[in-house]
Order: sequence, then structure tokens, then C-alpha cells
Amino acid sequence: MTDAQWALIEPCCPRRATPQAGAGDPRKHPRRLVLDAIFYLVTGGIAWAALPHDFPPHQTVYGLFRRWVRAGSWAQIHDALRDLVRVYEGRDPAPTAAIIDSASVRGADTVPTRSRGYDAGKKVNGRKRHIAVDTGGLLLAVVITVAGIQDRDGAHRLLTALRTRFSTVGHIWADGGYAGRLVRWAHAVLAFGVEVVKRTDDLAGFQVLPRRWVVERTFAWISKRRRCVRDYETLPEHHEAMVHLSMIMTMSRRLARTGDW
Repeated sequence: MTDAQWALIEPCCPRRATPQAGAGDPRKHPRRLVLDAIFYLVTGGIAWAALPHDFPPHQTVYGLFRRWVRAGSWAQIHDALRDLVRVYEGRDPAPTAAIIDSASVRGADTVPTRSRGYDAGKKVNGRKRHIAVDTGGLLLAVVITVAGIQDRDGAHRLLTALRTRFSTVGHIWADGGYAGRLVRWAHAVLAFGVEVVKRTDDLAGFQVLPRRWVVERTFAWISKRRRCVRDYETLPEHHEAMVHLSMIMTMSRRLARTGDW
């Protein structure tokens, strides 16, 4: 990462903690170098043991990654950067509207059977990402499930997480897969107004649909990092952390280029 990116990320990092036995001691290595190793892995899609020798030992790097997953630190860093981006763009840090969607991701052989499933519609065996983004495409909430779960069922967990984190969000845009009882449940239980943006059936081929294209672009941002193109994580919470890391890299680069933060 550049000096400007590190200046943005360093204040958001948690304080150093006493390392767990056998996990490596990150205090022996500059924290910036450990984070560089994690970013390198997320970008290149390599295995932890394949990290180049220029970086700290892979046990140390993975140990820090795992501890920060358990502490929720990646989500905290992500949320702090998202708020900075929204303020820089002249918006309030608290969003008032969101767009939701899901995408199935193929799972590698490192994904256990108990946390993977088969999406018959997309013919994908793996996991499914359910995400909510603001009107600019910044990530607000993410939920990881087996790929076989219906979008409506996964959206119950996603919208609950969104309401827990943001009391200001009142309006949701979604595609036709979320129509029906979910719309009524979201309004009655969570006080969300869900607007379904349907595709016009009389037009063939690709269409840019209002609002829905924003969340599709976010999926593209996430998949720019090879570790997120396919799911290699044994634990769903590690896959969620990879999604946060991809967006952390995207937002820190965006802010670092401006130099006005």
C-alpha cells in the first residue's frame, strides 16, 4: 500500500494484543508489512503458505488475519473508510437508502460440505454473497450463506443485519427475486419500504436497470481481487472478511488519490 493509504488505515487498526500460542508474534514485524502481505494474498488469490519470503512468516500473517476476524476488526476498518468516502462525496455518513442483491460463488475443495450448497439456477456449487450497498455502491452489509438458499430467505438475514447497523435506512431497491412475502415482512417487521425493480420482458439481451446496476458494479469491485473470484475459505466468516478486505483496498485507493481527506 502507499504511504497515503497507510495513513488512512493505520488509525483504524486495533491496538496490538498479546499473540496466541503458536500463531506467530506480529510484534516482531511492522504491522504495515503484515497488512501488505494480506493485501497481496487477497489481490493475487494465492495460498497463505505461498506468500513470498519478503513478507513475515505466513503463520504470523494468518494469525493476525484470524484474530481480527474474531474481533470484527476488518468490518470496523471497512466501515470507517466507507464513512470517510461518503463525507468526501458530500453525503451524510448514515445512509437513508440501499440496494440489495446476491451472487453465488464457486467453492474450492477447501470449503467444507457443511457450509456449501448448490445453486441450481446458476449451476454453482459453493456459497452465496448477499450484500446491501448505498446508492453509490459502497458496502453496507454482507451475509454469507450456502449457495442453495433462496434469495428471499437470505434477504431476511441481510435486512436484519442492515437494520441493526443503520436505523436511518428507510428505502430498499431489489430485483424481482425478492418480490412477494419478503416485501410485506420487511415493511411490517423492519419498517423498510422495498421497491422491486423488474426487468422489461419485451426487450432481449443486456439491460442497464435503474438502481440495480449499482449493486452489480459493487460485485465487480469485489471480484477484482482474485481471492474473491472463488471461495477458498474454510469458514464463512473468513469469506466475509475477504469481501471487506477487497472493499477496504478499493476505498483506500480512492481516498488516497484525492489527497483531500
